Amino acid sequence: MNKKNVRLRRGRRTRARIKAQGATRLCVHKTPKHIYAQIITPDGSKVLASASTLDKEVKETITFGGNKVAATEVGKIVALRAKSMDIEQVSFDRSGFKFHGRIKALADAARENGLKF
Repeated sequence: MNKKNVRLRRGRRTRARIKAQGATRLCVHKTPKHIYAQIITPDGSKVLASASTLDKEVKETITFGGNKVAATEVGKIVALRAKSMDIEQVSFDRSGFKFHGRIKALADAARENGLKF
């Protein structure tokens, strides 16, 4: 097994647990240049809110999309969009990525702006 397959396997395991709970999830994906966050319904059929470093309002405040500053901004924006839709409780789906660096920065920013997970 290579590094990517191990990460995908971890992600499947996490998503299975979240699906069994029937919770709305905050799903995060990262690439070397960008980070993306989506709030998805419990059945996985609809995206309720999303934010990424490619959004206009995020691009205006950051210089590069692949660092902690950008992840913090995306976490703040996705939390504010979720709060406007009356979503406060979510499960954090980190897609198998380790809770470290940009993933941790996004999660902390989302918690500071009102999301509970």
